[in-house]
Amino acid sequence: MQATEQQQQILRFFIEEAKEHLDTIEQGLLHLEATIADNEAMNHLFRTAHSIKGGAAMLGYDSIHRTGHYLEDYFKLIKDHPLKVDRKLEDLFLKGFDALKELVEALQGPYGLRPEDGELALRRSVPVFKALGDYLKILIRAARMGAMPQGKVNPATAQVQNILKMMLQLFKQGDNPKSRQQLSMLCTKLAVLNKTSKPWINLLQVSQRAIANPKSSFAVLAPVLIKELKVSSELVIAGRSAEVLPSMALQRLTMADPEENAVARTVVKSTATAEPIVTNSPIGVATRRQITIPSDPKGAARSLLDQFNKAELIQIAEFLMKAIQ
Repeated sequence: MQATEQQQQILRFFIEEAKEHLDTIEQGLLHLEATIADNEAMNHLFRTAHSIKGGAAMLGYDSIHRTGHYLEDYFKLIKDHPLKVDRKLEDLFLKGFDALKELVEALQGPYGLRPEDGELALRRSVPVFKALGDYLKILIRAARMGAMPQGKVNPATAQVQNILKMMLQLFKQGDNPKSRQQLSMLCTKLAVLNKTSKPWINLLQVSQRAIANPKSSFAVLAPVLIKELKVSSELVIAGRSAEVLPSMALQRLTMADPEENAVARTVVKSTATAEPIVTNSPIGVATRRQITIPSDPKGAARSLLDQFNKAELIQIAEFLMKAIQ
């Protein structure tokens, strides 16, 4: 067998193996919070990036080697330092992953991955990895500060804790109209955290609709609602209310039937141009709920997949097809 044929065989083996590793990394990043919570899953994610980096170095693909090195280093950071995952961290990791995936896919093109193309792609991705590294440092520092003993409890935090405790007591008392009414009133009290934050007020409105829905049993509603309000209130107190967004689990609890398609009541607004739809709200008058969608197609697709179920996505696709015809 000629040397060139041997090289081609090695390259094919590397590409196939790298594609499997990329699938592993993508799944880990799409469920980053759960991945970080699982030590073995996190170690596996680190090893896959290391394997791609090492294979690329052996074959002389410097751009893949260096891009894989970035991901390997950052996976080690989150493996060794506890931190809180948020949407920005997920997006930055996925952008870095996309850079690596595009380089590997270029190997299968008619000209392969030319050094000049690889270098250009690497230069484009460096700002992404720098932003990711800087943001990881911020999150790690914030996690360390949060773990330090505190002299006094933030009054806003104490207020939220008291309200959530009262909610838990109401859930324990059993499902009845009076309990649901009191739960709704407690949601209204939480609005004082930030009365001007539209994302926070919108979350409370969605929570009230879920509480008012008799189809949402207390057994299902309680864990979803308490977790949602706790996590979101922490964001509001930290001055990050713009990151507050009702989860699909909470939104489904507002439906007459949890499996029923309710896409017509959901607002999707692109970061480019889109007209938001007005939805009815239990708190005050009609409001506008917005879901931020990145302007790049891949990012937009990920946001939609994260926010909607299969039936809703089909209806969105139908709306889009009608719009472009």
